[in-house]
Amino acid sequence: MVRTVNEAFKFFLTNYVNLDANETKDAKDSRDWLIGQISCFPYKDYKFPRLYSEKDISFGSFARRTKKRELDDIDLMIALSAEGSVYREFADRIEIYVPDSAYRLKALCFDNTNILNSRKVINKFISLLKQIPQYKKAGIKRNIEAATLNLKSYTWTFDIVPCFFTQKDWLNKDYYLIPDGQRYWKKTDPRIDRKRVTDINQLHNGNVLNVIRLIKYWNRRPTMPSISSYLIENMVLDYYSVQYKKASEYVDLEFYKVLQYIQTAIFSQVNDPKGIQGNINQLSDEDKDKISKRAYWDEIQSLKAMQLNNTGEHKLSIAKWGEIFGANFPTYRNPV
Repeated sequence: MVRTVNEAFKFFLTNYVNLDANETKDAKDSRDWLIGQISCFPYKDYKFPRLYSEKDISFGSFARRTKKRELDDIDLMIALSAEGSVYREFADRIEIYVPDSAYRLKALCFDNTNILNSRKVINKFISLLKQIPQYKKAGIKRNIEAATLNLKSYTWTFDIVPCFFTQKDWLNKDYYLIPDGQRYWKKTDPRIDRKRVTDINQLHNGNVLNVIRLIKYWNRRPTMPSISSYLIENMVLDYYSVQYKKASEYVDLEFYKVLQYIQTAIFSQVNDPKGIQGNINQLSDEDKDKISKRAYWDEIQSLKAMQLNNTGEHKLSIAKWGEIFGANFPTYRNPV
């Protein structure tokens, strides 16, 4: 129980929105231990690809510090040595061509070809992960792009994505090539996403990360269709990228502004900041309409809550915020 709106949001962010600090430390330690185990794979199996470890990279919302509770997945990209391989882009895929001398990669090509099969590469990771004694009781399987490691001792899973790092192209750009789910490859570059979050957050005195996490919490409330985490994160970043006024440290003062932006922006294209995927807003018109209406309704409610707070009606203001965020939002406590 709390007595002011500021106390309420501080409690709410600490206990229900932001990741627990101890859990975050455990997750990072577990991630680092896993990376250490993977570094031994080429020595345990002479058919496992050689690694290019200096290009390994963490990605996803956990790496960008935009993850809200609960911590459910941690994403890793493990770089492999191309050993002279080259790639070719088609309209619907990228193919990687392996030289005969690269026998480790050659063993993972489509049958009777030199074209690298991304599904075989993922399966190779899975076969070695299953040999780690500490993971014998874990659930290990392949999903679209990754080898997924589900540890029974933790609440999160690891998505382990094999990748290759390209040389610079004619535009002086380099990329990561990752599995596309269809046995071939596609481009990505998590460095751009991570830098964008950091730059915009620093531009606003470090106050944007809490807003992103709060908006993600609001997005997962069962009051409307959910927006994907990556899409809504980029919508919030789009908003702050053009705001000359610094974001406030008080998230309630920012919340209604972002909802106001979402009401209209949800109907527009949201471009992939990496310049690879194009428009990432693939929501249906019906879902867009429902999200816009919910954003409008909760903007009105948040403005009412702020007005109540400004007139000293702290109990009613806190209760109004609770209508927006649900039962986890703290309730008012009468002064002793």
